[in-house]
Amino acid sequence: MTFEEIGLNEQLLEGLSCMGFEQATPIQEQAIPEILKGRDIIGCAQTGTGKTAAFILPTLQKIYEKQYKHTST
Repeated sequence: MTFEEIGLNEQLLEGLSCMGFEQATPIQEQAIPEILKGRDIIGCAQTGTGKTAAFILPTLQKIYEKQYKHTST
C-alpha cells in the first residue's frame, strides 16, 4: 500500500517521496489509518520496520490540519 492510498496529505507525501519512501510497511499500513481516525493503538514490530514513522506521520498531519497559531492553550 502506498502512503497516498493511506490518506496522507500532499506535504507529507512530497517529503516521503524526496526521501525515497513510496510503500508503507505492514505496521504503517495498519497503524496510520487508525491513528488518523483518532483511535489509540498498540503496535509491536521488529526494529527497523517503521514504527516511529507510523506514529509521527499521522501526528504531523493532525498538526498541519489544525494550523495552530500558538504552542499551547
